Amino acid sequence: MNELENLSRRLGQALLSRGEWLTAAESCTGGWLAQSVTAIAGSSGWFERGFVTYSNAAKVDMLGVPETTLERHGAVSEATARAMAQGALAHSRADWAVAITGIAGPAGGSPEKPVGTVCFAWAGKEAGCEAQTCQFAGERAAVRQQAVRHALRGLLARLAADPLLA
Repeated sequence: MNELENLSRRLGQALLSRGEWLTAAESCTGGWLAQSVTAIAGSSGWFERGFVTYSNAAKVDMLGVPETTLERHGAVSEATARAMAQGALAHSRADWAVAITGIAGPAGGSPEKPVGTVCFAWAGKEAGCEAQTCQFAGERAAVRQQAVRHALRGLLARLAADPLLA
């Protein structure tokens, strides 16, 4: 079993034990997190839906990310990741949301936001919203895989830390 499969399986077990649901809002990973979790048999009992919002227009239209957030902070920012996660919760029946937005490369980076910069947000209906920025190394596929791994690990950590954990 590979690491993404193992993390997805553990996440599913945690969500099932709580009777809770997950949604994902992905940009640079293009649905890779949703693919990873839906590769697990029985994921229809804990994965509610995924949003692939690659363009800024999709972030606005599908998740309700404010245009002012995108203008002020850019698509790759903790502010945008938070808005994506909160929008995913608002536009789904899920209890938990994860958002991923970044620059996977090989182009698109800048001195302020180099290739490999990925912003994450994790939101729970009862747990608030947290964001984090990471810098990953490697080519496009490696950056994207590291982003999915980090997002899954972040979800597991937040579920374990949540006081509602039975």
